[in-house]
Amino acid sequence: MVVVRVAERARLPWVPAWAVFEHYLVGLRRTWRAGVFSSFLLPVLTVVGFGVGVGGYIDQGVGGVRYLDWLVPGLIASTALQVTVADSTWPVFSNFQWVKTYFAQSASPLRVGDIVLGHLAFVLFRVLTTIAAFLLVTGLFGALRSPWAVATLPVVALLGLAVAAPVFAYAAWVSTDNFLAMLFRFAIIPMTLFAGVFFPVESLPDALRWLAYATPLWHAVDLCRAATLGVAPQWSIAGHLLYLAAWAGVGWPLALRAFRRKLVV
Repeated sequence: MVVVRVAERARLPWVPAWAVFEHYLVGLRRTWRAGVFSSFLLPVLTVVGFGVGVGGYIDQGVGGVRYLDWLVPGLIASTALQVTVADSTWPVFSNFQWVKTYFAQSASPLRVGDIVLGHLAFVLFRVLTTIAAFLLVTGLFGALRSPWAVATLPVVALLGLAVAAPVFAYAAWVSTDNFLAMLFRFAIIPMTLFAGVFFPVESLPDALRWLAYATPLWHAVDLCRAATLGVAPQWSIAGHLLYLAAWAGVGWPLALRAFRRKLVV
């Protein structure tokens, strides 16, 4: 482990988080071709399988809206969630436990906040580029009913920050990657199934409905659905945004504390 004293760190020149973000961009430059195909293939298969396939068995749609059009915004938010968690779990864990990238960065003039912020920025970049591709594909299928669909981009960015920050803290805190698999099994998959992506949460029992409301995903789903359909959300826009911002506000200091615990002695 690299030992860095706080007093010594204060005398080092400041290097912005952009340097960390650029580090991940350099790595992405070598691998982006493999991800481009899946970025477009995933929404195509999902739209065809769920929207066209399953939607063909639903005569009335949902709330008078064609099932494909109702489903797409939920898929936008859930895809953003999955990309966020995938890029915030094993990459963060491996940077501590396996490849030791964070320790190398902390040995430079970078501060802990720069390391966390730069990596978070890259995760948000991945979310935005993935969802931009998703919007393009679903738009070609005629599943975006409103020009306000572009508003889903800042929504998924806020969702990404709300989820990535606490997951960064979790991935930095756990001692084995078995806990990362548990996060997917007991949090991400149930959240995706019951947070209004595939069916309205109003059809759930009261207890499960309020659990869905407590998840950050449901708030993003409601905002994305309002944007793509051109209707008002079920809850207030300000309430949704404040709730997601609260998750990010709590997750950021937790991530900083978890990173400092391992990087600063």
